[in-house]
Amino acid sequence: METKKFQIVNAQSNIDWTGRKVTGAHNGTIGIKDGTLIFTDGKLSGGNFVIDTTSIKILDVADPATNAQFAGHLASDDFFSIDKYPEATLQITSVSANHVQGDLTIKGITHPVAFDITINASNGDTVTASGKLVIDRTKYGIKFRSGNFFKDLGDTLIYNDFDLDVTITAKAA
Repeated sequence: METKKFQIVNAQSNIDWTGRKVTGAHNGTIGIKDGTLIFTDGKLSGGNFVIDTTSIKILDVADPATNAQFAGHLASDDFFSIDKYPEATLQITSVSANHVQGDLTIKGITHPVAFDITINASNGDTVTASGKLVIDRTKYGIKFRSGNFFKDLGDTLIYNDFDLDVTITAKAA
């Protein structure tokens, strides 16, 4: 068995996020700080990555003042508490074909997640991987305007699930 470790290239890796509410959606990006992918006999077998929660950006709000206010709210304890938790992590625990299971930690709270992944090997030294995670924010203590915890929110309700579309480029270590 040959095991090969690939280091994530931060500048060529990204996460696009989408959060939805009754009246529409918001989207943006968040950076990957560090991580590795491990391949055994040419197949993904493990890995982890660190998400830089301080890098969260909102792309769909053009007004600078509104954007800054929204970013501040996402950074607050209502959402990601980035002063206290500047990082989130994903640890891959198992891989079966293109199905990945792992432990996602946000705000110091860890829950299992599962998602499908697509892997492309451009050559023996570089791989790209992409996948979409659908996360229930309330499992991580993010309850702001959740219909599970607050009544009569009307059109201010924010849906519990948010999407993370992850694209990673990694080079052989």
